[in-house]
Amino acid sequence: MGLEEDSPRTFVPVPPAERPRRTRRTARVLLIDDRDRLLLFSDSDPGIPGVRWWITPGGGIDAGESDESAAVRELAEETGIEVARSDLLGPTMRRRVVHGYTDVVIEQEDVFYACWVPAFEVSTAGHTEDELLTMAEHRWWTRSELAATDEDIWPAVLLDLWQDADVRRAAAEDGPADPADGGWVEESSVPA
Repeated sequence: MGLEEDSPRTFVPVPPAERPRRTRRTARVLLIDDRDRLLLFSDSDPGIPGVRWWITPGGGIDAGESDESAAVRELAEETGIEVARSDLLGPTMRRRVVHGYTDVVIEQEDVFYACWVPAFEVSTAGHTEDELLTMAEHRWWTRSELAATDEDIWPAVLLDLWQDADVRRAAAEDGPADPADGGWVEESSVPA
């Protein structure tokens, strides 16, 4: 996130009307292990201590990079696992989202994929400085844990998306299906 620092680990939020706006495209991955668990990272806004939400692995698509290549790269950087583009199912959903944080408003286009992998120990060695600051925890979630939690999960339709990925995987021999339209949503720690 690029917050203004006035001393180490102390951040000054930008007044809402003055927050810069950025746009980007992202590739996100529902990473599902052979124990039928989904990996999520706890994310936060350093300008609001104690507030967190859970997100799928993934991030920005670099200039000239395909959606699938970005998904593969992001998985390697954020989790330590290396997968091939052919291991990805999807895209399973596309959506437009706005994220309002204490220092910036990000408007982005998300493309979601699903990938099934053997259970493994997550490595955060490839995390950026910002990710190390904001994504302090990761966890493998079962469907029942996701259904029962009162914590914020982004996207809110994650359980439906997971179920849809299972259906798409089972029907893969029928050819690729068009991605679901996730519409336009807002997910913010400070409303945009």
